[in-house]
Amino acid sequence: MPDPRPTPLPASLDKASIPRHVAIVMDGNGRWAQRQNLPRTDGHAAGEEALIDTAYGALAAGIRYLTVYAFSTENWRRPIDEVRFLMNFNESLLKRRQHELHAEGVRIVFSGRRTGRVPKRVLKNMDEAQELTKKNKAMTFNMAFNYGGRAEIVDAVAQLVRDKVPVNKISEKEIRTRLYHPEIPDPDLVVRTSGEFRISNFLLWELAYSELVFTDVLWPDFRREDLYEAIGEYQRRERRFGGLES
Repeated sequence: MPDPRPTPLPASLDKASIPRHVAIVMDGNGRWAQRQNLPRTDGHAAGEEALIDTAYGALAAGIRYLTVYAFSTENWRRPIDEVRFLMNFNESLLKRRQHELHAEGVRIVFSGRRTGRVPKRVLKNMDEAQELTKKNKAMTFNMAFNYGGRAEIVDAVAQLVRDKVPVNKISEKEIRTRLYHPEIPDPDLVVRTSGEFRISNFLLWELAYSELVFTDVLWPDFRREDLYEAIGEYQRRERRFGGLES
């Protein structure tokens, strides 16, 4: 089991420049399993230790928000057995880990559509995890579940229409306040594992000025040390937000 206790950060990291919000595309579970002649679902299961160790590593580093891509709106296209496994696995993970994360002061929230094919029992467990941890302050752990970046924007625009916002009043601020979690700041750093160089419909509105780091590490092999390496890369970059270097 990953060690929840704080661990010393690498001396090379600047503790004053830790990203406030890190988002991760957890990719490579299937390839990890394939390389070991295992079913794809075994790769998803193996990713749990990576997820928890990374969460504890984020806590130790002082990251305030951690968002992970747990299940996308496109994942419904996968084979039914894999989809069923992912539903059951995420539900089981919540049941087994929510009290552990709660004890560490982690607030659990979810981003994504609650409609469609998500089983009611899964939604119930999501609600229970959010209720249990809602007052926690150490870190917000945001699971993007049944999530799509385009779907989030569509849903925000649909809410604008329902709210009867006049055309001349529509602005970035009005759209942002209707995103799934407008209180969560945009990611400073987005990490994608497994050597793929794609965004895959993840946080399309929010990552306008995020730093992107791609690693060849397959998600089940990812650990807090890999997170710290990505933070080091982030700290070596100059963030200009469309301006010029000072």
